[in-house]
Amino acid sequence: MSVDPSTLIVAAVAAAGAFIQGTAAPTEIKDQATQTLESYSPATAGQQVSDLISALPEPVRAPTQQAVDDIAAAAAAALEPHLPPGALTPPAPAPEPAAPAEPVMETPVPDPAPPAPMFLSSPPSPDGDSIGNGAVLQPVPAAFPRASLAPVGAIALFAPWLRKAGAICDGIKPATLAALYAAENGFRYGPTAPVSPAGALGPGQFMPGTWAIYGKDADEDGKADVLGIADPVMASGNLLCDTYEQIDAWKRQGRVSGDTLDLTIAAYNAGSGAVLRSGGMPSGSPDYENQTKPYVAKIRGSELSFAQLLAPLIGIPLGDGVGGRVVESAVRYLGLPYVWGGGNVNGPSGGGFDCSGLTSFAVHAAAGIALPRTSETQWNVGQEIPMDQARPGDLLFGNWQSGGPGHVAIYIGNGQMIHAPTTGDVVRIADVFPEMKARRIF
Repeated sequence: MSVDPSTLIVAAVAAAGAFIQGTAAPTEIKDQATQTLESYSPATAGQQVSDLISALPEPVRAPTQQAVDDIAAAAAAALEPHLPPGALTPPAPAPEPAAPAEPVMETPVPDPAPPAPMFLSSPPSPDGDSIGNGAVLQPVPAAFPRASLAPVGAIALFAPWLRKAGAICDGIKPATLAALYAAENGFRYGPTAPVSPAGALGPGQFMPGTWAIYGKDADEDGKADVLGIADPVMASGNLLCDTYEQIDAWKRQGRVSGDTLDLTIAAYNAGSGAVLRSGGMPSGSPDYENQTKPYVAKIRGSELSFAQLLAPLIGIPLGDGVGGRVVESAVRYLGLPYVWGGGNVNGPSGGGFDCSGLTSFAVHAAAGIALPRTSETQWNVGQEIPMDQARPGDLLFGNWQSGGPGHVAIYIGNGQMIHAPTTGDVVRIADVFPEMKARRIF
């Protein structure tokens, strides 16, 4: 295993972040610890290791480097089962496509090496409750260092709307919106979402005047909610696309110069007038130099990380009726560990879910239906439908044995499902397994 020691440092920092986010420590303690962890960077860590070895006498450099490599390999062997696939392996120039993993179900099957978790997960609070807004906050893993400690569960809820808003125009992509929302308010939404000193509201940090223009009822729930998810994301998409078009027109007229997307993001922060007055990137004012320019750099620098993070989530369909609510209820727990016998209608237990615990919770939370507790007994609820007629929220059953199905999952659309696979894994999104059957229960 080829492992850069600095990558292990970053992985350890991410793991520490996971622990901190899952404790019941006071908010001020969590914030201070998180800021400290976020100050580490892979480039700095790697340089420190190299500098220390270079400063040694030449005869001992090679043995020291070998010792570091040996320690790194040993640490990697311990860390790898708990990190995302490939997190500790430098990317190859032209990787071969990985063969799809064999399905591993709730009923125990021989598997000495269960698949590594999709997301590094933080433990739940001691009472088993989720953290804020009903979403379990899972820190972004070491594979996405620039995405920092943003909550994966919350990002998953935003993903369908980021996809839709990112399709409004060619200039604004879902990853750009995700990076912007991470910078604006860390995907915090709902009544407790922080309000900026200037009075900007919600995850998109809209000022009241701008919201009056762009705030629409995107999810058709009867109100334009600046503190919600769907309405602000779609408003941001429309605002950014309008701004992108305006700036592109100014460039053609010779009134501004620079990268159109950079200037569009700058305008989101400082206003389009600042871009026009400066003839491009806002400059001169201390606010522009100390806030706007770093804001643009932060968003552009994290786009790739968010594109990678959104890739498995972007296929989640927009919530529609009860089925959409079932999917949303399960998606909130992406990254939570699999626990044999874990979970019920009240949420996770023992630190996580098993497959039928997850479906029991999601269906009850969305539809008020109390399912039997095991996959075998859940198969008796509702009616079987052809797989090609499955809709988001339908239950999928597999790992067929003499007693019935050994595994159950929730269909989310586009040939994908969300499920709690097996011991050592986490709640994740995956392709529907072969030979699965579908049942509609509402």
